[in-house]
Amino acid sequence: MGKTIAIVNQKGGVAKTTTSINLAAAFAMMKRHVLLIDLDPQGNATVGSGIDKHNFVSTIQHILVNEADIASAIMKTSGGYDVLPTNHELIVAEVQLLQMTQRESRLKQAIARVIDSYDYVLIDCPPSLNILTVNALTAANSVLIPIQCEYFALEGLTGLLSTIEQIQTTINPALYIEGLLRTMYDGRNRLALDVSSQLLQHFPGRVYRTVIPRNVRLAEAPSHGVSIFEYDERSQGAVAYLTLAGEMLQRVDEAKKIGEIA
Repeated sequence: MGKTIAIVNQKGGVAKTTTSINLAAAFAMMKRHVLLIDLDPQGNATVGSGIDKHNFVSTIQHILVNEADIASAIMKTSGGYDVLPTNHELIVAEVQLLQMTQRESRLKQAIARVIDSYDYVLIDCPPSLNILTVNALTAANSVLIPIQCEYFALEGLTGLLSTIEQIQTTINPALYIEGLLRTMYDGRNRLALDVSSQLLQHFPGRVYRTVIPRNVRLAEAPSHGVSIFEYDERSQGAVAYLTLAGEMLQRVDEAKKIGEIA
C-alpha cells in the first residue's frame, strides 16, 4: 500500500507547489509510482505538470462530491508521474463539502480506491486551513511542511502545528510530521541563517538536511509545464529536489530497520 503525504503550509509563496511537482518527478525518476493530487483551486500544480486546466472532463471537485470516479480523472505527465488535476471549479466543491456528511473524509475515501497502484500520493494543498486542507490531513499518513526562512515563518508554523494536533486528536490519530523543508534558502542572508537555526533547535530530527535554494530555473520551469528535471536537470534546484527524495527514502529505510514502520 502506498503512502500519502500532504504538502501543507497556510502561508502562500513558500514553494509548496514547486515542491509538490518536483518531489513527484524526483520519486518517479527513482522508479516509484507517484500520484500528485492538486487540491488548490488555483490549479498551479496542474498547469506546472503540463496539463491544460481548462481541457479535461473530471477534476478533483467531481471526485469529492461523488460525481466521478477517481481513476477516470487521473492523467499522465511527461515527468513520469500521474496527476489528479483541478481548476477554479474546486471552489464550488469547497462550498458543497460543508453541506455533506463525512465531509472531512471524502478525499481519503477516494484515494483508498487507487492507493494500491502507487508508492506515493502527494497532495498539494491550498494556502489556507480550510475544509480542503482538512480533507488532505485526514487522508494523509504524514505532513511535509515547506518553510521559507523568514521572520513570519515560525509564527505561521505554530498555527499549522496546532491544526495538525487537532486533526490527530479528532480524526486522524496516526498522522505525523514527515519533515520540515527549508525552501528558497539563501545562505548569505543573515535572517535565513537565524530562522534555519531556530527550526533546527525547536524541531530536532524533523528538519531535512536538504535545503532548497533560491534558483531562477526552479521559478521558470512551471511556465513551461515541466518539472525542473525536464527543464534543467543540472541546475541547483534539480540537484536539491533529487537529494530531498533520496533523503526521504533513506529515512524510510532507517525507520524499517528499527521497526518503526512495517
